[in-house]
Amino acid sequence: MKTVLVTGASGFIGLHCIDQLLSQGYDVRGTVRSLGRKDELEKALANKGHDLSKFKLFEADLSRADGWDEAVAGCHYILHIASPFIIGVPKHEDELIKPAVSGVDYVVNAAIKHNVSRVVLTSSGAAITDTHDGKTHFTEEDWTDTDHPKTTAYYKSKTLAERHAWDLINAQKGKSKTELSVINPTVVLGPTLTNDIGTSNDFIKQILIGKVPAAANLHFGFVDVRDVAAIHINAMTHKKAAGQRFIANAKEMWLIELTTILNKAGHKKAPLRKMPNWLVKVFGLFDAPTKQISQLLDSERFTPSTKAENTLGWQARDIEGTIIETAEQIASLSQAK
Repeated sequence: MKTVLVTGASGFIGLHCIDQLLSQGYDVRGTVRSLGRKDELEKALANKGHDLSKFKLFEADLSRADGWDEAVAGCHYILHIASPFIIGVPKHEDELIKPAVSGVDYVVNAAIKHNVSRVVLTSSGAAITDTHDGKTHFTEEDWTDTDHPKTTAYYKSKTLAERHAWDLINAQKGKSKTELSVINPTVVLGPTLTNDIGTSNDFIKQILIGKVPAAANLHFGFVDVRDVAAIHINAMTHKKAAGQRFIANAKEMWLIELTTILNKAGHKKAPLRKMPNWLVKVFGLFDAPTKQISQLLDSERFTPSTKAENTLGWQARDIEGTIIETAEQIASLSQAK
């Protein structure tokens, strides 16, 4: 069976990809910044019934060249999922941008050097939707404007990293070339395979414990992590996926819709009222992340997965069920502590 490298093996999406790859019989390698999480990851995979002899971890960091050649050599495919993400606003945008771009540089160049058949890159809807031109409906043809003063560091990091990957792939010469496919998911939710609930699920936790008193008038797309893992693996081998970007999105909704789903499911601290825009902006005077969020108020953004559905046959599950399942897992983890 062919060998697949998954970067960011300890991450929310990465571990789900490893789980599905092992279930399909692949030999899987994973990269982590530190092997200190090895026992945690192996326990999670053993709990899913996997043969750990088909899984091997390597230490490699997005900001250093060390380790990537060893991890990549002998692999047929790479799922490059690792990317920096922080809660809040970095002191300088390069805290996100530099490791995102350098990580792509190390991984894609190693893939080309070692004749990897295809790299599947985890980008984001964030690399698509900040066009700042008044658009509300987006496709894979759209790109975030990294030169616009309102584009945040995270959106810049995802866009610049993806563009760098395409530049490296398109600059190849010779007959044998490494292919690239890119996945652009919206906000990723769903059950975790370890006790680490992940950054995106942490927002659900904040709602459940009453840290979100009212819902700001924000509009996002959401998708289940298991479906995001599935589309990565589909794009890894599908003939028509080479050279293509694919939006992965189940459904867009206003934040008040999400909190109402949680409230009706019994999580009574989830708010049923909206927060006035003026109040969000006032909070933004004292909190940088809130100030960034306030730029998105009343802004509808639709990112349909039509291309993924038609080209890859990919289908997303009901996101309302995902939201409730995620909340139940978070609640049970909290009770177990």
